[in-house]
Amino acid sequence: MIETLPRVSIIIPARPDQSEIQAVKAARQLDYPADQLEIIVARGKQPSIQRNTALRAATGDWIYFLDDDSIPPAKNLRVAAKNFSDPAVKMIGGPNLCPPNAPPLEQVFAVVLASWLAFGPSRARYAKVGNVRATSEKELILCNQMARRADVLELGGFNEALYPNEENALMDELQNRGGKLIYDPEFFVHRRPRSTLKSFFKMLRTYGRGRAEQFRVNPTLGSAPNFVPPLFCLYLLLLIALEVAGFSTVPNVWKLAAAGPLAFYTLAVLVQTMVSIPAHGPAKSVLALPLLVASHIFYGFGFWRGLFTVLHGGGGREHRPRPEVTLEKFSI
Repeated sequence: MIETLPRVSIIIPARPDQSEIQAVKAARQLDYPADQLEIIVARGKQPSIQRNTALRAATGDWIYFLDDDSIPPAKNLRVAAKNFSDPAVKMIGGPNLCPPNAPPLEQVFAVVLASWLAFGPSRARYAKVGNVRATSEKELILCNQMARRADVLELGGFNEALYPNEENALMDELQNRGGKLIYDPEFFVHRRPRSTLKSFFKMLRTYGRGRAEQFRVNPTLGSAPNFVPPLFCLYLLLLIALEVAGFSTVPNVWKLAAAGPLAFYTLAVLVQTMVSIPAHGPAKSVLALPLLVASHIFYGFGFWRGLFTVLHGGGGREHRPRPEVTLEKFSI
């Protein structure tokens, strides 16, 4: 009996001048009928606009979203096909894992990304966590995600004003309409984290800003935990203000009350470091310790910024012209 599988379009955003696109090479190695597969590279300067443009030009029933540096194993489309056998499933995702041969600093970043203290349930985006299960947008990430094209188009595609959280708002809406999201730890890609401290901290600020903008557009109870880092930043600023104002003159009982949360937080950081050692080793776990703290601070300040930015389609800047997108289609 001849196996019949739906047509799949792989959408990969890339920069206009980008010559090497790792995801294209990896996509060509996927185990799937060649006549049922197309690769679309969308070149531009705003990924959500690039993805929407490619989405409208795609011919696949299923869309596989990859970032330009995502390296999926050959089996991924077969893994996804099993999950899509349930018509209620609208989107499938899994982790993006740091390659074992990545530079040491990037491997330390990976320890932070995969920790409960830094990212909570979203750590499943960066580590294989548990088994196949129905999930929420907290555990899925767009650099490795499949969706039914018709359902995404019905919602108008991605909200281009919410980059980098455009997929999170879309997933919330899919669930609100009764659709299921699936997390599969074996549906993964290899993808290197940021390469420098500066770019890592910028990523954290961007994540915080994006989540705040998403909350403003689509407030949900699921976003409540994301207020913890910005409130922690306010708490640290309060402690600094008290010190400057003469904290030494404050009664001891008030000092203990003010410093108590910081002591508890310090203990939590130490516990997280100890928990990481069996999986990642003592060196990387200890080096990740200050970055755990930095993750909350930079995310928190990014969140505060996102609460007050002006949202406009195509990148969040008023009067900005819509970036041009060029599509390149490849067959296998």
